[in-house]
Amino acid sequence: MPVGAGVANVQDASFAHLVDPRRKWYSNKRIIALNAWIVLLLITASNNGYDGSMMNGLQSLPQWESAFGTPSGGKLGLLNAIQNIGALAAYPFAPYLSDGIGRRKTVFVGAAIMLIATAVQTASQSVGMFIGARFLIGFGLTFAANAAPMLVTEISYPTYRAPLTSMYNSLWYSGSIIAAWTTFGTFKMSGTWAWRLPSLLQGLPALLQFFLILLAPESPRWLISKGREAEALRTLAYYHADGNEQDPLVVYEFEEIKAALDLDRTVSSNVGWKALFKTPGNRKRMRIIIAIAFFSQWSGNGLVSYYLNKVFDEIGITNATIQLLINGILQIWNLFWAILASFMVNRLGRRFLFLTSAIGMTLFYMAQAICFAEFAQHGNPAAAHAVIAFIFLFYAAYDLAFTPLIVSYTVEILPYNLRAKGFNIFNFVISVALIFNQYVNPIALDAMGWKYYLVYVCWLAVEFVFLYFFLIETKNRTLEETAALFDGEDILEQIANQPGVGEVQPGEVREDLDEKGSYGTKEA
Repeated sequence: MPVGAGVANVQDASFAHLVDPRRKWYSNKRIIALNAWIVLLLITASNNGYDGSMMNGLQSLPQWESAFGTPSGGKLGLLNAIQNIGALAAYPFAPYLSDGIGRRKTVFVGAAIMLIATAVQTASQSVGMFIGARFLIGFGLTFAANAAPMLVTEISYPTYRAPLTSMYNSLWYSGSIIAAWTTFGTFKMSGTWAWRLPSLLQGLPALLQFFLILLAPESPRWLISKGREAEALRTLAYYHADGNEQDPLVVYEFEEIKAALDLDRTVSSNVGWKALFKTPGNRKRMRIIIAIAFFSQWSGNGLVSYYLNKVFDEIGITNATIQLLINGILQIWNLFWAILASFMVNRLGRRFLFLTSAIGMTLFYMAQAICFAEFAQHGNPAAAHAVIAFIFLFYAAYDLAFTPLIVSYTVEILPYNLRAKGFNIFNFVISVALIFNQYVNPIALDAMGWKYYLVYVCWLAVEFVFLYFFLIETKNRTLEETAALFDGEDILEQIANQPGVGEVQPGEVREDLDEKGSYGTKEA
């Protein structure tokens, strides 16, 4: 029986009975304000999506090609991969900033670097300058991308945490849509502004974050970890209970977070980089995290994400206008499916979405390979059109899980003390996979043509087998309760036995914090 198969019947999260059913996101001003701050964090992913689509579009612009000497082969691969090389350079520092100065300030640092980098990219006078700017964009994006999704999952209202965190990576396509249609719109512009304008717009998400992010709420978990318990409680109460610090849900959240952090401090194996692989539970986490990070870039999607124009050339669609138009429509299609899956994550569960995604990708990629071969061998135009149709169907399957869930699933299965470091490993694996992918794909496609698709068909089947046996269902649990699925139910018992937690019941409320930030409970 697969590891995750027996988990689906787990009872609902223990906070469910504490949630006020009248407190909805659309009718509560505090939750609306909280979700507005979360949107500011979610657009971090837009910058990443913008880059991939922009580079796809720029390769179809004669103005860009002439400005940089029609790059191809290794140089083209470097132009695409350099952002992820910049990201790699920042990975050693990102988790320490997120845990040290806080989630908000780390996003601010990343936004500041990206603003400088996009200005240099827009003003580029040579291919070297353009490459250097893209390196800096990747460097800055790493800081923002490490902290933003963690802050989303740590401040979200409990019942909306999974959909909102799943939307983080889904909004990759919002940036992708803007870039695709911007390059389509600038295609007929004369001169270098045809590519400089898309480069300039890449800095818009960073600009918004630079001016606004320090006004957003900080993570209550980070605040408690720094001994700022009174501030953490006020943040939870303000956004989750209309300012009522005695609300049962706020009491439960506060006590559970504090107990989990106190427990981590007493267990030396729960801290440091070695802890990521030291215990059986953490090894289970890292096995899944590394796998889904790698799968997210090695499922055949890299061909279309960065080299769509080369795929079109191989099937006889060489008109730049048609290429840009299809690219723009594809991004809208992707956003629709990714957002839909984000809202279904609590209802359908993680395992169902991942397994359905893997089956669909395998079938539709196989269909692409067959149609690609038909066109290559017989020049059948209908086969070329079928390739386009199956690209759209493949991405619908991909977007069911590998767009919305890879980030949200990663941050929710990691305990707080390892969240920044583990998420950094996740991003590192993605960058390594992307760099290799971006170099190999154009070379392999030139050398193997449609046969290269067969490699991915086989690999997609391997992905399904792995996900079936190792992926664990996590729906309907708090971040702290999710630990029990990996570390055993005794972890929940240890947390419950921490001072204060076992006393928190629906009929109890919390007394005011004293000047030192201590706490207690009393009958309502």
